[in-house]
Amino acid sequence: MLPDEVRDYRLLLERWLELTRRVPSLSLSVFGEAGGYPLVVAETQRADRAATSIYLSAGVHGDEPAPVEALIQWAEKSAPQGLFDKVNLMIFPCLNPWGLERNIRFDSEGRDLNRFYHSKKVPQIAAQLHVMKGRRFHAAACLHEDYDARGFYLYEIASKRTHWGEELCRRLAPVMPSDERRTIDGHPCRKGVIRRRVTPALMRGHPEAFLLHFKHADRTITLETPSEGGLEERIRLQKGFLDAFLRKSRIH
Repeated sequence: MLPDEVRDYRLLLERWLELTRRVPSLSLSVFGEAGGYPLVVAETQRADRAATSIYLSAGVHGDEPAPVEALIQWAEKSAPQGLFDKVNLMIFPCLNPWGLERNIRFDSEGRDLNRFYHSKKVPQIAAQLHVMKGRRFHAAACLHEDYDARGFYLYEIASKRTHWGEELCRRLAPVMPSDERRTIDGHPCRKGVIRRRVTPALMRGHPEAFLLHFKHADRTITLETPSEGGLEERIRLQKGFLDAFLRKSRIH
């Protein structure tokens, strides 16, 4: 996979559309627009309402391409296994296509979108929140990358025990070592896991994970892979995480 290909949003949409043609239980719809690009959400339509409900997203930061590519590769691989008939999924394949194509963290208005989930003043976030209104998820995952990372790490926000972070890290270790730093972005980190109590007053601008925790999900995990690492390895790590995350979700 070439770097230019993973930043081609038109190609990404074509791949998601092709997947929905092959998987009747999966639909793709436009929920908004940002910077001249359509924003899409993929959802399962046939899964039992009592089945496990999962939220997945990628690409809120345009300079983090591996999660966007990993998410479509994972979905293409999962389709023949019948996953989309067994689990209720809401997937946002790329939340900042303008930034993705330009390798820029911010959106076309210079905003870090991941600091505006407390507000409906940003039209594309307001549109996303409308799609999510009333939805509840057993687990949610936000896929990210970090230029300062020295291996992968994850944030876990859980209102229910048991915690998943340590087991997920063990499963991913054969692909890439976890970040060994004891402090990351000012937060204590142990064996690749950052776990902290989240309150509405913790940050002036709420990231997507905070919104999910406060209103939509029993458990939210944010994965970070090192942006300076090899692209293929980062994609492989992200796909491995999705496999492990879905496995844990269906068990619980």
